Amino acid sequence: MNTLTFYSNYYNHHQKALCDAFHDLLGEGFTFVETMPMEEFRSGMGWGEDYPRYVIKTYESEENEEKARKLALSSDLVIMGTAPEYYIEPRIAENKIVFRYSERPLKEGFIKFFIPRLTKKYIHLHVRNRKKDVYILAASAFTSYDFKKMFGSYPDKCYKFAYFPKHYVYETDELFERKEKEERKAGAVTVLWEGRMIRLKRADLLIRAAAKLHNEGYDLRLKMVGDGDEKEKLIALAERLGISGITEFEGFQKPDEARQKMANAEIYVMTSNKLEGWGSVIYEALNAGCAVIASSACGATPWLVRSGRTGEVFRSGSVDSLADKLRNLLRDENLRRNLGLAAYKQMHDLWNPQVAASRVIELYNALSKGEDTPFEEGPLSKAQIIKNNWFRE
Repeated sequence: MNTLTFYSNYYNHHQKALCDAFHDLLGEGFTFVETMPMEEFRSGMGWGEDYPRYVIKTYESEENEEKARKLALSSDLVIMGTAPEYYIEPRIAENKIVFRYSERPLKEGFIKFFIPRLTKKYIHLHVRNRKKDVYILAASAFTSYDFKKMFGSYPDKCYKFAYFPKHYVYETDELFERKEKEERKAGAVTVLWEGRMIRLKRADLLIRAAAKLHNEGYDLRLKMVGDGDEKEKLIALAERLGISGITEFEGFQKPDEARQKMANAEIYVMTSNKLEGWGSVIYEALNAGCAVIASSACGATPWLVRSGRTGEVFRSGSVDSLADKLRNLLRDENLRRNLGLAAYKQMHDLWNPQVAASRVIELYNALSKGEDTPFEEGPLSKAQIIKNNWFRE
């Protein structure tokens, strides 16, 4: 393969590392097509990136728009994210290979499929193309399940993928000495949470679980990093439950700053409900060697967090389940370290942008020859059906 074009709404730090890896492999043969300016609230969170030469902004000129349309047909492979469908319709008509980059389409529930305009859209985009050379790069462990419910769209054509933020390389002894130093400075085990403080993120679950453990006599500190509509409610909740003295609220951090806080933390908790399509903070915290406790409903959890091996999983929405997992980690320093080491190794060896980019090319080459994926685990291995109720404690 010589040419690959990736279409998405905008270029950001969740895309950059993977795109750089594609560019390293293909050079001038790789192009990223940005189809709209980034929303102000995202750029204000530090999502904006300096644009490398491989990015084309279609909204800046008719020339760029025309180039993007031509690349959609002439490229060996097209990856289609959130972008106008007209770019790839001629390509699909000629049955050229397309990889759709997709979270789960029915995270709000199957009821969406009965909304007439959405039903028409899903049939047009997915059901009618089920026998074409269109494949799914699934950015959620639940993507295959949702597409199967759409009249069996993309049968046996979904592959494990992710959002791939920058991969940090650490010397593990130094990383864990850093975490221990931070724990000594804080005088207790710090439990970190980062993200937008909005309802679907369910940060309240961690505050309630921490209060429960604090009342049981466990010594911990909460660090809540982020901002949003729920922040004042969360501050009030911590005060009402009597843990405002052990809870620190910080505002938004730039991506690199947020990653440094993960490298300092022993425990990271991800609390979102099923409206969280992927959950990049899980990926980032595992890469930082944290002992991660993740909600069972997040798209990244079933693939990246293996209970008792690379982290812990709690039942989404359950304070008691979260408290149980957190209690075990607070009790056992060795468990925290062992989970963090295994998490870092998993991300370093397998789930990183360089591996993902090279495997995209290998999968394309295999499919072009009428073969299937050569990978049995990790990125671009088959994404099997995982249902919403997959988790068992």
